[in-house]
Amino acid sequence: MENSSRVLQLSPQDNVAVALRALRMGETISFKGVAHRVDRDIAVGHKLAARAIAQGETIVKYNCPIGVATQAIPAGAYVHTHNVASSYLPTYTLPE
Repeated sequence: MENSSRVLQLSPQDNVAVALRALRMGETISFKGVAHRVDRDIAVGHKLAARAIAQGETIVKYNCPIGVATQAIPAGAYVHTHNVASSYLPTYTLPE
């Protein structure tokens, strides 16, 4: 597995991967045979784009939708609240 100590895609359908250790801005990682340059420091457990993600595209982690890209996200870029609108619903809004 390439860079198995750096990132992990939790499900084959995911368009994000999870940092398994702190990644540093400018670091190059290889994921699925493609080199990606990390655009900023990414803390362990945080997400980065496993491929280019279009604005409006659903963000998928654990093969589940977790949000929508609010802007185009290049492969290797940090994926967080600055470029994703959450799809989670507060529990008080769910029917009983």
